[in-house]
Amino acid sequence: MGIILDVTDLHIEFHDSDSPETAVEDFDLMLADGEIVGIVGESGSGKSMSALAIAGLLSRHAIKKTGRIMFEGHDLLTCDRKTLRSFQGDEISIIFQEPMTSLNPVKRIGWQVEEPLRIHHPEIKKAERKKRAIDMLKDVGLENAEEVYYMYPHELSGGMRQRVMIAAAMIGNPQILIADEPTTALDVTVQAQIVELLKKINREKRTSIIFISHDLSLVSQLCERVIVMQKGNIVESGDTRTVFTRPIHSYTKKLIAAIPKIDLDNQ
Repeated sequence: MGIILDVTDLHIEFHDSDSPETAVEDFDLMLADGEIVGIVGESGSGKSMSALAIAGLLSRHAIKKTGRIMFEGHDLLTCDRKTLRSFQGDEISIIFQEPMTSLNPVKRIGWQVEEPLRIHHPEIKKAERKKRAIDMLKDVGLENAEEVYYMYPHELSGGMRQRVMIAAAMIGNPQILIADEPTTALDVTVQAQIVELLKKINREKRTSIIFISHDLSLVSQLCERVIVMQKGNIVESGDTRTVFTRPIHSYTKKLIAAIPKIDLDNQ
């Protein structure tokens, strides 16, 4: 498998106050074609900041970014805005934790799923965009896709909204899908369904996935490799099974020890 994303020495600082605050320090990631990599850590560990930098969504002047994020021969930290925008939502897509804040409440679902096609592929005619949107809604498990196409976000359940977000992210057939805590707002049953959907996307489309979560059990089900972050630093990384069964760093051991266990003897 070839390497499609190479992140080296990524350093992110906030300069909103008098003293700079480091959010991410010396973050490295090599992502192979068709690979699923998990990034875990508690809130504030830097995992989401790293993902947003890869997606090109950290553009505030008060944020300083150094290092390299190499994709298709371009450094996403230094390339021009036009080149970056050509990748965003087309070659590199991202889905977030809470779809209700990502979806436009006054636009129909179909319009929103089609948006990446309108931006990146204006040559595609309206009828073809609609067909592709409905097909994609079906692909993510929405059986009544023709009806959903005309609905508004508030008319859907949380799990259905998250599937819509995945459909919008995948309609351009990206090489990389970044899933930033995509199951946190969902119940356990729907979480499992979303994980299975991401597995299906990876298996059928060979999409590389960066899965960010604080839920180690979900990461163990989905990811081949895992990166553990604490206070902006990578403290441990490697094969998921090895890291979770034989952790080396004390922080990783604490994360694993914090996973709730069911005591069947006292039920």
